[in-house]
Amino acid sequence: MNSGRLTGLARLTFGNRASQVYLGLVAAATVFVAVDTLFVHHQDASFAGVWLFFLAAPAIFAFFVGGGLLGDAVAESAGFLYPALVLSVLIQAAALGAFVRLLRNTRGSAHPHRA
Repeated sequence: MNSGRLTGLARLTFGNRASQVYLGLVAAATVFVAVDTLFVHHQDASFAGVWLFFLAAPAIFAFFVGGGLLGDAVAESAGFLYPALVLSVLIQAAALGAFVRLLRNTRGSAHPHRA
């Protein structure tokens, strides 16, 4: 029973083109940020990491609010920030999958097949 729910959630998150494109964009931005952070020397701080937060918005803001309630020390730690970023991306990929499923079901029911 529980594995069926996990399988359905995995299909929503990874099993449609919209979610796959979104996750591909996030992966490309992550590689860009990693290369920029590790191999490019900057006089000032780089804003490359901002792209990840743009891609994780608006779900990341809920985590920011929750982290703010826990305190600044928790909200500003890497142990909170990175899992919040990953969960935000996964939540949004699942939401995209649910939206695609909704559109497919709506289109299918709007034009019923005649027997």
